[in-house]
Amino acid sequence: MSRPPLPPFTRETAAQKARMAEDAWNSRDPVRVSLAYTEDSRWRNRSEVLQGREAIVAFLTRKWEKEQDYRLIKDLWAFDENRIAARFQYEWHDAGGQWYRSYGNEQWEFDEHGLMKRREASINDIAIAEKDRRFHWAAPGPRPADVPGLGTDPF
Repeated sequence: MSRPPLPPFTRETAAQKARMAEDAWNSRDPVRVSLAYTEDSRWRNRSEVLQGREAIVAFLTRKWEKEQDYRLIKDLWAFDENRIAARFQYEWHDAGGQWYRSYGNEQWEFDEHGLMKRREASINDIAIAEKDRRFHWAAPGPRPADVPGLGTDPF
């Protein structure tokens, strides 16, 4: 199975890969998301370490049960050969209605077929008031073209 764009990445193809990841995660479909990873993909997400597509599906299912009305923006940070670094922000609320904005960075490593074989994510959550939300597009679904990325404002 091949998942273009393939490494080695250019700035354009690395940004395309980041946007494709964003769109998939905004679908909130764990199986769809898992298909972008190798069968034995290794992850570190916050303090949790997991391996393989089945573990990815289970993890994302738990994640989106907890993180309701999830909306994500990812931006390319850096790239080299078969690696990409991305920064991201996402908003969600818990079962009690408390909204959060989560900030993070990811490091990705891809195989020759364009599948991610390694993902390391560091994430921090900040409680926000509903009135302070920034991401308001219809969800689940991709960020509309007229909604800008993170740009130069990190916070």
